[in-house]
Formats: sequence, C-alpha cells, structure tokens
Amino acid sequence: MPNPFNQQIIEEFRANHGEVGGYFEGARLILLTTTGARTGSRHTTPLGYLPDGDGTILVIASAGGSPKHPDWYRNVVANPRVTIESGVFTYEAEAVVLDGEERDRAFARAVESEPGWAEYQAKTDRTIPVVAVRELPVAGPPNINAGSMGEAIKVVHDAFRRELALIKKELIDGNGEAGLGAQLRVNCLTFCQGLHNHHTGEDTMLFPFLADRHPELSPTLGRLREEHERIAALVEDLRRVVTADDADPVAVLPEVDRLIAELEAHLAYEEEQLIPTLDAATT
Repeated sequence: MPNPFNQQIIEEFRANHGEVGGYFEGARLILLTTTGARTGSRHTTPLGYLPDGDGTILVIASAGGSPKHPDWYRNVVANPRVTIESGVFTYEAEAVVLDGEERDRAFARAVESEPGWAEYQAKTDRTIPVVAVRELPVAGPPNINAGSMGEAIKVVHDAFRRELALIKKELIDGNGEAGLGAQLRVNCLTFCQGLHNHHTGEDTMLFPFLADRHPELSPTLGRLREEHERIAALVEDLRRVVTADDADPVAVLPEVDRLIAELEAHLAYEEEQLIPTLDAATT
C-alpha cells in the first residue's frame, strides 16, 4: 500500500515540475521508481539527491538511521534498472551501489554538505549505502514533462533558476568556512555543464528549427545567440574560480551573482519572444 505521506509529495512534485513545499521545500528532490525485489511491482519513492556530474546523481539509503535498509534500496540491488523523474525530465537509469573508498568519499561529501547524514549513520550499526544513479543514453530529444514546446522551455528555465538560487544559498551559508566544500564544487560544475548543454541544444536544434519556419524571428534568435556567448563567458569565469585550489564561497559568490543577473534577463527575454510562437505551433 502506498505511503500516504510519500504519495502526497509525489503528487505535488508531479503537479509542480519538481517543486514541493513543507519539509522538502527548496531541497534537491527526485522521484525514483524501482521494481519490487519480491513482487515485481513498480514503486515510486521521493528522495533527496546529490549531483555527481555526467548524468549521474547520488542517493543515500539512510532510512533515517533505521537498522534496516529502505525498501527502494533492496529493490535496486535486485533490479538495477530504474526510472527517474527530476520534475523536468523523465529518464531510464542504472543504479550502482558504491563500494569501499568510492562509497566513503561520496558519503563524506554528503556529510560535508549536510551533517544530518552523519547523524543517521551514528544511529545505526549498518553502513549506510550510497547509490550512483546513472542516466542511460537514448536516441532523440529528452523526455520533458510538459504539454507543449513553450511549456517545455519554461519548465527547463525554471529548473535552472531554482538550482542557481540553491547554489547561491549554499554559498551564503558556507561563507564562514575556510574553503569551498567538495559537494558545493560539484554542484556548481554540474550546473555549468547542464547550462552549456541546454544552450548548445538550442543553438544547434531549436533555433535552426525556428529560423526555418519563422524568418521574422531572425533578429530575436541572433540576440539570443549573442547572449549565449556572454553567458558562456560568465560560466567559464565561474568554473575557473570554483576549480581554483584556494576556492572559497567569498570568491565564488560574486561570480554566481553576475551569472544570475545575466541569465535571468536572458531567460525572461527568450520566454517572452519564443513561447507564444512555440505554443501557437502546437495548438
């Protein structure tokens, strides 16, 4: 029987493209759907996650420090093929349980980012597993949870807005620390790569598609391409300070602020100019 608390989160998550309120408000959250180890039935569980780059995320089988592994963990051990919903994208993935030093390094990053993970480990004799969930490549465009091309642009943009705001909050919270935490560094670099991939997709697929069918958009598309170049330079500045040996939140925060200002102006202009055309094409 579905857990009523989880079911409420699942429904809110799906209705709001990954945004939920209450205890999980502002958290990085995914829906993990597994195949039951005994029943073969499909089960969906909302989970917090850590970015790990290259289409990989990490989930931690803490079960709140329970002496037993959570059901979803036992399922992925038996059936590693899973489905992930990010709020924007739905995709198939492979779940791999990390071992030895790889697990320990990942868990240390998690604790550095959120000390509550250490509290869960202290409550149980079992070693809390860390699972890497790696997206499986597929041909064609990604599966975006949207009803139209215009809505797809908006939900992808909103996901970038939320992630960048969360990174800024993490930087502000870590301003008193001596250096930039390993997980926060990964969060920044993952965001940079995701934004680069998104703009590359627009430059090579969406914009040529629109230019071919709507020549009147040529000035708009030209401006958007120029803005992509400016944003790419800001992303490179952020990547440079994040990867510096002496990187700290004080140095990174101004670069994030500059990127937020430029990116928000760009996203707002793109939505204003392109969404009406995209939605008209699907009505």
